Amino acid sequence: MFGLFRKSKPVKIRSFSENTKYGVAAKDLKELMKKACTTLQVPLVDAHVCLYSDGTEVTEEFFPTLPDHTELVLLSREQTWSGVVCDIGHLLNTDRHADGLIKAAKDLLSDEQSPKRRKILTDLLQNLEDRSELESREEDEEWFKGVDTRFKTKSAYMKFNCGSRIRGYMKEVDDATKTIQKAQVKAELLKASTCLAEKLKAARYNGCYFDRTGKEPDRLCTREGWFTCQGSFDQDVCPSLHSINPYGSRESRIIFSTWNLDHRIEKKRTIIPSLLEALQNHKTADVNLTYFYRLLFTRENLKLVHIVCHKKGAHNLRCDAKEIYRGARNSDKGNQRAKGRKRRLM
Repeated sequence: MFGLFRKSKPVKIRSFSENTKYGVAAKDLKELMKKACTTLQVPLVDAHVCLYSDGTEVTEEFFPTLPDHTELVLLSREQTWSGVVCDIGHLLNTDRHADGLIKAAKDLLSDEQSPKRRKILTDLLQNLEDRSELESREEDEEWFKGVDTRFKTKSAYMKFNCGSRIRGYMKEVDDATKTIQKAQVKAELLKASTCLAEKLKAARYNGCYFDRTGKEPDRLCTREGWFTCQGSFDQDVCPSLHSINPYGSRESRIIFSTWNLDHRIEKKRTIIPSLLEALQNHKTADVNLTYFYRLLFTRENLKLVHIVCHKKGAHNLRCDAKEIYRGARNSDKGNQRAKGRKRRLM
């Protein structure tokens, strides 16, 4: 008798394959099933309902305990639901550039209340709506907002962007000359700086690292423009698997500017001081500038890292003493050969 006066419970229900949610009010699970199956055109036989959030099946006893406007999924006999991850799975199984995929993600976002899930969907949409396949200014004017008009393609600007960062490292070498008091040492550092600058200019400032049109061994990104964090200086890989495609949107391009090209052996604390020390009692011609060039300006010592993975504390890594001076390795090998001959003579 009391069931006759039971208050109807409002819920939101959707089908397994559609994102659209419908408002339904029912006094019990039986009534809900009839209304939901009619609305969503799902056969009533063997149909069942579960929570959208985690896939928990709704029983007759469980139904009265549900909060009003709970999100539910109506399933047929063969279907199962494991929660919001199912929606993500459906999205990832669709062509990432399809308009329907973007609409599906937007539909989910518009009716989503959980801040955490909203963040996930927002990030997903940012990647889905990328325009990385477009390259020229005419094709994607939005991407080029704030970019100098001399750059006509995304790759040209990204190449310049990388070269600009690396030119900054060269400036720090030049600035080091201002700290030297001894005229002879200062003159040698100026020579060394000039040699490094010429070598860097010949390599076009290694701008190829950010250029997706470059050769695969040179660039740090995929052909589509995706960059992956290489982890902090003391890690082999990024544990968070950070990735970004600055070619995809203006927002991604701006965010990418916070990523760092980090020196494993530190530039200010170690490399430049080691170069200065080497020139205290040696001429530029005696110093292995190729080694210092590799440490300062190339991927041999540079790692692309997300700002979260960039450790600013001391790295405590030193330059290789055997590499600092020209001919040092050959001298070591020569000494070893001489010792070997001496042993044979004895």
